[in-house]
Amino acid sequence: MTTPATPDDVLRCEAGPGGLPGAAPRPEGPARLVLGDPGAPVTITEFGDLECPYCRQAAEPLRRLVAESDGGVRLVWRHFPLFQVHPHALVAALAVEAAADQGMFWPMQQALFAQQNRLTEPDLRAVARTLGLDPDAVTGPAAQPLAARVEADYVAGLDLGVAGTPTIYVDGMPYDGPLTLAGLRRALPA
Repeated sequence: MTTPATPDDVLRCEAGPGGLPGAAPRPEGPARLVLGDPGAPVTITEFGDLECPYCRQAAEPLRRLVAESDGGVRLVWRHFPLFQVHPHALVAALAVEAAADQGMFWPMQQALFAQQNRLTEPDLRAVARTLGLDPDAVTGPAAQPLAARVEADYVAGLDLGVAGTPTIYVDGMPYDGPLTLAGLRRALPA
């Protein structure tokens, strides 16, 4: 019997080895998709979709929050592709996972957010080339083995009741305030 996940499980998952109850752990460990100091005392976890315009809007304030925190905040990305409404979200998630294997998750994520209306496989390959990545690794059969990582994040999100994107947790607690720099700052522990 699977125990339902709690927000505290999200924090434990992001902070160390293992995974959420009922979800396969990320094969490479949970700290791979972290922006900022991996040892930062505050963790913001985003369940996101690369084709979601609200995730694109949230990206800049989240990045600024991390950059301006002097090592006090880290951002952890978890995939939650809404493939029912975003037909390219899953292939985009596989592409950024492939970019992560080449040390370029965050630049690839930023590039894909900048061109959300162009996320077909040829578009993803072109972005990879622009970033100096192997375009053959980001799409097609080479990217398919990375699906387990995306699925593990998606299942973890379902376990937590994630229904849309972006879904944000601050130190394991759901955040439902404005996705602005000021709003996010107010949510940080004192």
